[in-house]
Amino acid sequence: MRAGFWEILLIVVLVLILFGHGKIPDLMKNLAGGINAFKKELKDDGKASKKDAAAKQAATKKAATKKVAPKKAVKKSAPKKK
Repeated sequence: MRAGFWEILLIVVLVLILFGHGKIPDLMKNLAGGINAFKKELKDDGKASKKDAAAKQAATKKAATKKVAPKKAVKKSAPKKK
C-alpha cells in the first residue's frame, strides 16, 4: 500500500497541530544531532574494534613466546587415623 497525496497531507497537518509551529524546528535539530552522534559512534566503534583486535593479537603472540615454568608435583599425604 502506497501513501497518496491526501494521506501525506493529513499526516503533515496532524503533526503541525500536535507540535505547533515553534517546536518542529527544535525537534528536527534534536533529530539531526542524534543521527550525527550515531554516525560518529559507528565510525569510532570501527576504529576501536580494529585497535582491540590488534592489541589482542599482540597479547596472544607475547603469551605464546613466554616460557612457563613446569608445575611442581605436590605430594598428597594419607589421611590421619584417630
